[in-house]
Amino acid sequence: MAVRIVTDSTSDIGVSTARRLGITVVPQNVHFRTRTYEDNVSITPDQFYSMLATERELPTTSQASPGRFRDVYDRMGEVASGIVSIHISSKLSGTFNSARQGGTMTSATCPLEVIDSAQGSMGLGLVAIAAAAAANRGASHEQTVAVARDAAARAQCFTLLETLEYLHRGGRIGKAQALMGSILKVKPMTIIRDGEVHPLGKARTFPKALELVKETARSFAPVESLAVIHSTTSDTARELANDLKGLLPGREEPYIARFGPAVGVYAGPGAIGIALLQSRA
Repeated sequence: MAVRIVTDSTSDIGVSTARRLGITVVPQNVHFRTRTYEDNVSITPDQFYSMLATERELPTTSQASPGRFRDVYDRMGEVASGIVSIHISSKLSGTFNSARQGGTMTSATCPLEVIDSAQGSMGLGLVAIAAAAAANRGASHEQTVAVARDAAARAQCFTLLETLEYLHRGGRIGKAQALMGSILKVKPMTIIRDGEVHPLGKARTFPKALELVKETARSFAPVESLAVIHSTTSDTARELANDLKGLLPGREEPYIARFGPAVGVYAGPGAIGIALLQSRA
């Protein structure tokens, strides 16, 4: 039996990557008025962004219930030597607390560790991927927990937004509130620090903002892994990934991911971001 990895859908890990690495992704809930969808299960990103553009009211989100996590842990407990459950920052979502409550309810008898990544999107996703890679190499539960915590300490995630409006109205703006007074005709950039959204900078034009994103990514070099995330601009994401692949050892290809519905509620259309794990000193 091997150690199994659980995360939530705010990680923005693609279905194929999760399947290949054996990561179980617990979906968040996305609500359009009276309709509730499971992130990337009953609503796809394409469907979500189409609805976001046409619905009069902004959608909301809610975390998976403790019972949902309990059920996942119960199933895994039958086949796993240990479970490492890694989640979005507890300052941004109640998911970590739901997972921890689910852990107190489970019938699984194997070791279970629930980790607050203090990250979101692929900042969380890269942590889960690193933990899964360790587990797949045969790491023990204790070793896999150590890998996850170490990766979380080295994770960075920053985003160029078309507008702060979605983040502001969704109540997740955090310290980036400082940018609100100057959002007119400005491309705002945010970064997750200490589990909260902070301002990173701003630029008058998209090309200048994109250059600042690249400069920020390069400032964290050397890096161990890197992902480019987008909501609705796949061509820009591919170009950015090509520009930054030289940061990776052996010029590996960065992950190209998409802000799924649960994160897209706050990022909005036109958002593009970078997540990376800094190399160990």
